[in-house]
Amino acid sequence: MRVAIVGASGAVGQELLRILAERDFPVDDLVLFGSTRSAGRLYNFKGKDYEVKLLQHNDDFKDVDIAFTSAGAGTSKEFADTITKYGAVMIDNSSAFRMDDDVPLVVPEVNAADALRRPRGIIANPNCTTIMMVVVLEPIEKLSHIKKIHISSYQSASGAGAAAMKELEQQYKEMVEQGHVTTINKFPHQLAYNVIPQIDKMTPNDYTKEEMKMYNETRKIMHSDVRTSATCVRVSSLRSHSESVWFETEKPLSVEEIREALKVASGVTVVDDPQNYVYPMPLESAGKDDVYVGRIRKDLADDNGNTLWLTGDQIRKGAALNAVQIAEYLIKEGDVK
Repeated sequence: MRVAIVGASGAVGQELLRILAERDFPVDDLVLFGSTRSAGRLYNFKGKDYEVKLLQHNDDFKDVDIAFTSAGAGTSKEFADTITKYGAVMIDNSSAFRMDDDVPLVVPEVNAADALRRPRGIIANPNCTTIMMVVVLEPIEKLSHIKKIHISSYQSASGAGAAAMKELEQQYKEMVEQGHVTTINKFPHQLAYNVIPQIDKMTPNDYTKEEMKMYNETRKIMHSDVRTSATCVRVSSLRSHSESVWFETEKPLSVEEIREALKVASGVTVVDDPQNYVYPMPLESAGKDDVYVGRIRKDLADDNGNTLWLTGDQIRKGAALNAVQIAEYLIKEGDVK
């Protein structure tokens, strides 16, 4: 199988290379693409060096079976026709096509079969915070329909890319060495020793684009009329996002019912013994495939409500791993050979 990665030099592109190797994905030939800044770089995959090619409008994708794209929405929109022209399946990590009616938005643990219906040859990877939340909520939805979700996210610097992680480290260095921060480029404010209650741009209703993604994407992935109200916050951890989630179901659910459903759910690890200080934390979920969930409890303000805490590596399950799992599903179904 010939596999392409567009945006190979970025944080998600690099994670894709690691995950493809770790999971022994059936790669017979690998083609890496990037911008003029990245073209010419060499990356090793399973003992062989591959040079990044400049992404252009040509026939480079002619024999590609699966193309993982993670170079931003603008690049995905511009090159979608070039990538899919000869039949390659484009699994796109950007926001470019997520809400298009003719592009499936897929989390394999929730709606894998949607990936088989892709009239444009494109499958969209959801937003990282949405992915992690629906992986946990889908087993609960099977117990009783979820009507409402309130969620506060605590999103690490790596959600803004590799350069953002470096900026946060630089800010801490500046604080230690000179007592104040001078490097502020990737975030609207200083992030070191701070939290910023805004991720992405504001929309006219004063919710950010990130928060509206959670509303719209959750409904599309879960095939549901659920309403989600989110507050997305950037925090000064380096990797892994966390979420505090309140949800209301049609019928009351006990904590025991929820915990048992999550224990057997694919992609979920229950870490829930709060009396002994055992609960999920981003330090522990970083580099892991599963979404970790704990602090499962009844909502004191709503008889049909429960609340939980989750954390997951947004570069892995929130991006690269989810994309690879989509590709694995297509292969398993014989849809891509």
